[in-house]
Amino acid sequence: MNAAHYDMVILGSGPGGEGAAMQAAKSGKSVAVVESAPHIGGFCTHRGTIPSKALRYAIFQMTEANHNPLFHEAGVSLNISFQNLRRSARSVIDRQVDMRRTFYDRNHVPIVCGRARFIDAHTIEADEPSGAKTLLTGDKIVIATGTRPYHPADIDFEHPRLFDSDTILDLNTTPQSITVYGAGVIGCEYTSMLRNLGVKVNLINTRDKLLEFLDDEIIDALSYHLRDQGVLLRHNETYERIEPRDDGVVLHLKSGKQLKTDVLLWANGRTGNTDDMGLESIGIQPDHRGLLAVNQYYQSALPHVYAVGDVIGFPSLASASYVQGRFAATHALTGEADPSLIHLIPTGIYTSPEISSVGKTERQLTEEKVPYEIGHALFKSLARAQITGQTVGMLKLLFHRETLQILGVHCFGQNASEIVHIGQAIMSQTGSANSLSYFINTTFNYPTMAEAYRVAALNGYNRLF
Repeated sequence: MNAAHYDMVILGSGPGGEGAAMQAAKSGKSVAVVESAPHIGGFCTHRGTIPSKALRYAIFQMTEANHNPLFHEAGVSLNISFQNLRRSARSVIDRQVDMRRTFYDRNHVPIVCGRARFIDAHTIEADEPSGAKTLLTGDKIVIATGTRPYHPADIDFEHPRLFDSDTILDLNTTPQSITVYGAGVIGCEYTSMLRNLGVKVNLINTRDKLLEFLDDEIIDALSYHLRDQGVLLRHNETYERIEPRDDGVVLHLKSGKQLKTDVLLWANGRTGNTDDMGLESIGIQPDHRGLLAVNQYYQSALPHVYAVGDVIGFPSLASASYVQGRFAATHALTGEADPSLIHLIPTGIYTSPEISSVGKTERQLTEEKVPYEIGHALFKSLARAQITGQTVGMLKLLFHRETLQILGVHCFGQNASEIVHIGQAIMSQTGSANSLSYFINTTFNYPTMAEAYRVAALNGYNRLF
């Protein structure tokens, strides 16, 4: 069987694979993508970011309408099932797939539908659904195969009351109660969504605090608001066994507690899609969760084989995956890449309210003995927040006491994932251009949420004297 040769072969068409493919194609290189799923876009498009955020927005619209005094006075009350709310995501997914397909078509990047396996260090065999096999060789190879939910062997995921982050989207009724096991990003996001639907939620955290990579003040705010919304939050708990029944699921914890709810969502960890790829035969060894180790250039144990996106672990963000793909492709083709591509990648977490941050946390700056100061802007003090009724939240700036350089931006509240980019833009500047003074001396439209930067900057500056 003859193999088609390319400058770069990419395994996976999610954000990481797409970023690498577009970067290489725009550089005039021959590129091919191997995708195991029937449609392009990866987990992000079909089971992760797009459907979950579309669902979140549909829930937000319903709850906003139900809390609107004008609708309440008119006797309007919406009670839409989880399944019907979920349908709103279908058209978004279809548009995303069609749009991304045009990217590959316009740049003459063929997509081979099949499961990829290494025959040797430069040769990929794609097993197509029809049973046919396609061989491709590449000077450089980028692995961007993503992850799937981790399934412990002792849990029956075939039971109709047990779900993971993939199958929860297929929930056909709105349960009265749910236990969410795992308080990472996915667990916290679904906890918020389901609680906004009126579902009673137990959130089980295997650690001593939520989302430990965030700033401690943001963690505390998230914990407070989840509890304020009625979420039962339990820290430092580990399951002993999960007992599915006809009328619900009983979670048995090692602490002796037992929690029974209508359904259970397992959201504790993910597994890299690296099994049966022949990686071990070429000297690349995934870890116990199927994740791949890479260096600062995203090179694996074989320098010509790169890995990007969720398959390499943290931060496991669609935005990060895309820029990692661009960076890896640039380095693979030229031997160098601009570090600014992967610098200051923001975190976006779509809880209610949502969270976004970029840069250092207070904990990190304290450990590094950096003399920093804090500036706060509470959303309840902003005219725009008062007008929209979205007064929960704050913007927090961390800056160097002596140089006034912005070191970290942390936002909790409505539109946090949008607001953070203003701070990100200033932090990306060099020298005196990255300074608290920018926010103090810049005129912001009024009333806007962006005005929070001026308020926070003045609040922090006043602490210096």
